[in-house]
Amino acid sequence: MPQYPLAKHQPLSLRSHPDLTEQWLQSQIANDPSILGLGDLFLIQRERKQDSGGRLDLLLGDATEDRRYEVEIQLGSTDERHIIRCIEYWDVERRRYPQYDHCAVLIAEDITSRFLNILSLFNGQIPLIAIQLSAMLHKDEVILNFVKVVDRVSLRRDDESEIEAAQTDREYWTKKVGQAKVTICDRILELVNQFGTQPYRLNYNKSYIGLADSTRSRNFIHFHVKKSLFRLLVELPESNSEEWKQRFENLDIPVESGRRFLRLLIDSKVIEDHVADFRELIQASVAYAES
Repeated sequence: MPQYPLAKHQPLSLRSHPDLTEQWLQSQIANDPSILGLGDLFLIQRERKQDSGGRLDLLLGDATEDRRYEVEIQLGSTDERHIIRCIEYWDVERRRYPQYDHCAVLIAEDITSRFLNILSLFNGQIPLIAIQLSAMLHKDEVILNFVKVVDRVSLRRDDESEIEAAQTDREYWTKKVGQAKVTICDRILELVNQFGTQPYRLNYNKSYIGLADSTRSRNFIHFHVKKSLFRLLVELPESNSEEWKQRFENLDIPVESGRRFLRLLIDSKVIEDHVADFRELIQASVAYAES
């Protein structure tokens, strides 16, 4: 049996530390949002100015879903102002960008049982995540441990049953978003099959359209589609995702990059106007997925 040496650590209070400030903590999360344990997230903006005059600490996006996280940080114990501010900023952002699914995230070093009860009440109406942060010092390294103490509310069982009953095939998506949007998926699929070593097909799910081969789902390319927008998500090596992002920014195509996926806001005209660029992008993604 292998021996695992015990590493001693010293608990840290960030609130009382002279150097490990809230700005320092913001920077750690902004540099690597995955440390929160909420998935493959990327930074959209830090200290985002609000119409009310305040500033949202961090606005994060999910690289695989049309979801944004409004994150508020407080060192020490949470309080009423922290909770209200977090919910206020969440509400502002969801009204400003209704095409996204929004979730409020509150981070504090200490979330007492009193506020846990309050947050649980809100969670029935507001998608909210509360994360308790513990900081530790090991030798000269700081360890940050993020633990979810309140998770966003899940669907009620009757809601789930109702959704499961809906058939998710091409007809379902055509009725949901229109034939023109589904045709964009067909066009991207044509490009995929130009480079794939095996044939791919569209795979219709409840919340997105993906790809599948003859045996399983292959979502290295997938689509988040609504009547008002079409977002293409393309998996690429992390090492050159920023290069691809810059390339499409130079074409004035709205684009965001995460750790795994490039997200592009497109329509059929954009594809045909820049078909060579999209062909190269799809080729790179297929090669990466099949490597």
